[in-house]
Amino acid sequence: MERVRKGDDVVIVAGRDKGMRGKVLRVLPKSERVVVEGVNVVTKHRKPTRTQQRGGIEKREAPIHKSNVMLADPQSGEPTRIRIKTLDGGRKVRISAKSGEQIDT
Repeated sequence: MERVRKGDDVVIVAGRDKGMRGKVLRVLPKSERVVVEGVNVVTKHRKPTRTQQRGGIEKREAPIHKSNVMLADPQSGEPTRIRIKTLDGGRKVRISAKSGEQIDT
């Protein structure tokens, strides 16, 4: 079970963007990286193509390693570790280690 999923609110805990918050846009499991909204923004130079007539410079989010992000606690918003708990029906859910609140609905 992945600890960070698409749509989660995370806090950056290391690197150039330390302290920033954002929503996970994409998870890349093979390279163990995540793309976070508004974090690690790079400029990409695009050439004009048949589908995209105008070239130019665009800004986009680059992936960062998943060890540099922590889930934001649902109550306080601080970075927290995650525990995995198995419910009675056998379903696994993520639990915030700081507040003990269930993250998955």
